[in-house]
Amino acid sequence: MTDALDLFDDSEIRRVLCIVAHPDDMEYGGSAAAARWSARGVEVSYLLLTAGEAGMRNVKPLEASALRAEEQRAACAEVGVDELEILRFPDGMLQPDLALREAIARRIRQTRPDVVLTQTWSLEVSWGLNHADHRAAGLAAADAVRDADNPWVFRRLAEDEGLEAWGADWLLTFGDAPTHLIDVTGEPLERAVASLEAHKQYLAALGGDFDARGMLEGMTSAAAQRSSDPAVTHALGVAAHRM
Repeated sequence: MTDALDLFDDSEIRRVLCIVAHPDDMEYGGSAAAARWSARGVEVSYLLLTAGEAGMRNVKPLEASALRAEEQRAACAEVGVDELEILRFPDGMLQPDLALREAIARRIRQTRPDVVLTQTWSLEVSWGLNHADHRAAGLAAADAVRDADNPWVFRRLAEDEGLEAWGADWLLTFGDAPTHLIDVTGEPLERAVASLEAHKQYLAALGGDFDARGMLEGMTSAAAQRSSDPAVTHALGVAAHRM
């Protein structure tokens, strides 16, 4: 297989921080990896940069943010994630600026992850043009991984909050051209389907007949075709950056 991809070696991972823009963003593939890791005893935390308050056209922002937080907590429970933080940066207007980078760097120093998982900052992705907030989240997360490891950037995090510099080993992005695969065959995929289906009211508000299982099974089975291991029938493709 000329375009075969290796499996990402996650055997030594102890803590993972997942950073995305909105409630439900992790559930389009990322939560399958979270389910794999949490089942192995890895501490997995989610950081959502917005509350998703602008994501439901016919629901007012305050009501939407409460509803989406409730559905996100249910989605986290399905994949064994107990630690969820939702920030309040403005949905639809996210910017990869210093304020966002500092907020992410703070959380990295608090959770001290081996791996940071985030969404791609590419403009063009397989399903079309990437959402502006997704791009901002991915770019800010990539920068904040380095910020968190630099003791001379955002110095008040250490001086005022006691959060010393922390360097993650890996930055993984999903949603773009992968360099590696994460095996999510079996139970991780099943739990990921349940986590996406937990966003019931949000998905209903989008309209149409959304098939969570069909989408996730199709995406992960297509990625698994690039594995040389026949036992891998479903996989999440990630771009792995050694930090």
